Amino acid sequence: MYRTRAALLFALVPGAFSPLPGAGVARQADAAYRDPGLPVAERIADLLSRMTREEKFWQLYMSPGSLDDSTHDYSHGAFGLQIATAPDAPAGDAAEAARAHAMRINEIQRYFVEETRLGIPIIPFDEAVHGLVRDGATVFPQAIGLAATWDTALVGRVARAIARETRSRGVRQVLSPVVNLATDVRWGRTEETYGEDPYLSAVMGRAFAGAFERAGVVATPKHFVANVGEGGRDSYPIYLSERLLRELHFPPFRTAIRETGARSVMTAYNSVDGAPATQSPWLLDRVLKGEWGFEGFVISDAAATGGATVLHMTESSTPEAARQAWEAGLDVVFQSTWEQHRPYLAAFRSGGVADSVLDAAVARVLRAKLELGLFEAPFVDPDSAAAASGDPGHLALAREAARTSLVLLENDGLLPLDPAPARIAVIGTDASQARLGGYSGPGARAVSILDGLREALGVETEVAFAPGPGRSDSTYEVVPSGRLSFVRDGERVAGLRGEYFDNNALEGEPRIVRVDERVDFRWTLSSPGRGIPYDWFSARWTGTLDVPPGTAPRLGVEGNDGYRLWIDDELVVDNWRKRSYGTRFAEDPLEPGRSYAIRLEYFESTGNARLKLVWNAERRPDWRAQVDSAVAAARAADVAIVVAGIEEGEFRDRASLALPGHQETLIRAVAATGTPTVVVIVGGSAVTMSAWLDGVDAVLLAWYPGEQGGPAVAEVLLGRAAPAGRLPITFAISEGQLPLRYNHRPTGRGDDYLDLTGQPLFPFGHGLSYTSFEYTGLAVEPDTIDLHALEEGATARVRLRVRNTGDRAGDEVVQLYLRDELASLARPVQQLAGFRRVRLSPGEERAVTFEVGFESLKMLDEEMEWIVEPGGFRVQVGSSSKDIRLRGELVVR
Repeated sequence: MYRTRAALLFALVPGAFSPLPGAGVARQADAAYRDPGLPVAERIADLLSRMTREEKFWQLYMSPGSLDDSTHDYSHGAFGLQIATAPDAPAGDAAEAARAHAMRINEIQRYFVEETRLGIPIIPFDEAVHGLVRDGATVFPQAIGLAATWDTALVGRVARAIARETRSRGVRQVLSPVVNLATDVRWGRTEETYGEDPYLSAVMGRAFAGAFERAGVVATPKHFVANVGEGGRDSYPIYLSERLLRELHFPPFRTAIRETGARSVMTAYNSVDGAPATQSPWLLDRVLKGEWGFEGFVISDAAATGGATVLHMTESSTPEAARQAWEAGLDVVFQSTWEQHRPYLAAFRSGGVADSVLDAAVARVLRAKLELGLFEAPFVDPDSAAAASGDPGHLALAREAARTSLVLLENDGLLPLDPAPARIAVIGTDASQARLGGYSGPGARAVSILDGLREALGVETEVAFAPGPGRSDSTYEVVPSGRLSFVRDGERVAGLRGEYFDNNALEGEPRIVRVDERVDFRWTLSSPGRGIPYDWFSARWTGTLDVPPGTAPRLGVEGNDGYRLWIDDELVVDNWRKRSYGTRFAEDPLEPGRSYAIRLEYFESTGNARLKLVWNAERRPDWRAQVDSAVAAARAADVAIVVAGIEEGEFRDRASLALPGHQETLIRAVAATGTPTVVVIVGGSAVTMSAWLDGVDAVLLAWYPGEQGGPAVAEVLLGRAAPAGRLPITFAISEGQLPLRYNHRPTGRGDDYLDLTGQPLFPFGHGLSYTSFEYTGLAVEPDTIDLHALEEGATARVRLRVRNTGDRAGDEVVQLYLRDELASLARPVQQLAGFRRVRLSPGEERAVTFEVGFESLKMLDEEMEWIVEPGGFRVQVGSSSKDIRLRGELVVR
């Protein structure tokens, strides 16, 4: 039987983790808080009365961890831990990995329940944006792909499957869904969201969070609020009006809380109108807990609470930042390690936070633990965990979700490939990699697009593969530690001698002297070490560089200046000024197999320091030769499928939306062969295509389609399934149009640029099919509605009929948009108010009905009150925000 090292320790040494000799949970067996027959409020009050201040603190601290490190003292309990899969869990076996994970969580939970004084169970928590991020768990399409299904019932089924796998292992809280709006697609975390629209994000978040809460797993909508700022940069400061926050950014959070009962909310890293979101009384206390009546617990993002001290510069110390956060309405501090608890415990011990505030926070945590039934049933059945993660139905659902998410952006008639051609060239590293996206586990059975196509086509079609140049165009790398050394006390040490000065002129004695294995640093608003100002320091690195045989690299520096580099006492790079960021190389290459003395100096006078010592030593394949090889494969094929991908993720925002590396050159070269060309894009956000779109025959957007994405893409390309995904974000022609959203307010003059239109490349809601659909018979019933009746819950019905006029079965996503034709304040030019995904056989027709009520028509007036103003509302129904097929009017009087 699997046992953790901690379990073995307290089996061999009784009381090893007990806070006091003999002070186990048995003493509390008759306590009122252990009586499930009592009201939860009474149980909370009884337990609070028995807790020491230290025990209360630990109910408000969460981090990754286990009991493996004996220096980590959990004897006072803990809110919860993020517990990794067992280190010796079987690889490649989903069921056994899940079983081992469940057993590990049981062992750790047993310590808290049986060995701590009060026996308060923990809440094991984890990430689960599109699948539990652990070995053996099923990986579904990334969240943006789930949004592209425009199918809330399907998303609910996906969430139920993830929740089943999650709870069966003993994980009782997930740090998802992400209901932030992707208001700028340069944001690296667009992939984790449900897109740019508040209504779509709200209903998708409701489907996802609701499934978890009904399964007894706490959902945590995040990040409250507006986690993307100017330039599409992650966690950048937000200066949005209260009106815009309430109308655009609040609705998905409010829906998750009020309509699904989500019991946790995570705050954002960024500041909102100058106040860090983690320390904002307006956000946390007034809006969240006051106006919305939120009764769950608020957690910070990882290490965000101290951001007020080291990033936002609004607090003098981390303990003070913690005090302000608790006073503002934060309940639980989430940190990256156990060790980071110290300044928060210091704030707790100082007495600076009122007992009433702390007790209220602890009570919220205890309520969740009692409601989850953790006191009565803290353990799980490992066999059930194995059955859930090994369920073939979950893999089938992952494939269905992937098929449903795929968006056909462009097609001149090449797709579907039915009948299949005799020879296909599959091109691109993304074809051979089963890319799963951010916050993903390895998957139970990840299948690449290449393997999916080969499996679907069998031996009758010849499938040739050429990797192409890949996504990277880097021609250099950081000099590795194995090539750097210096002499210390007569012995050679790997790395460089680093000297750090508390001034920006290398003056006096260094404040810090240490070994740096390599020079690869990014000090955003932190410093190299204690006593060194983050915005006023200098550094020097010295040592020896050994050049490998057979290479003649050039040595250089990448970073924000100023820096200078010497090789054998000769100054070869001189950039000793502060201006920008870039890379500079020595003019002459180094000799193979030789050693050189090197010295690198750097100074910083404003902060946000970045510096790398680099060379072009690695022998990288010639990207031109890789393109030529792909072109040859395309020429020999009947059809070429180029699978291209993007780079993004948390803290990986994109300044350019073009395909990275030399992929655009690859696509143009393949298309120029005259072989019909399909481009499949793997990624979680928008891509610009002007450089190559006109030369290709079809474009299919695969997102990160999950572990069954390969077979799903093959089915759609070959016509065995019909594409019907729709864009939850707007695709721009150029980055200069950003931010670009369909639901903007009317312009004060014009929409266009001198050199470019203001219109998108592909609009919100766009997606093509292998068939065609006709919309007829729009009726708004009644077409006039009384305002008072509307306020009392009356609705109007928008009716229409949709018919499949093609010769293939397919899904159509019918979209309803509204516009207030005359309002006291400027309103969006369009607002999504409803959608239906309907499947129709050739010639089949179906009625579609939408309900329009107060929630669909409301606006904030000048007094910030939700109202519906009398007047006309334009009713638009179509296949995208641009492809409007029917139009009517609803009048409120």
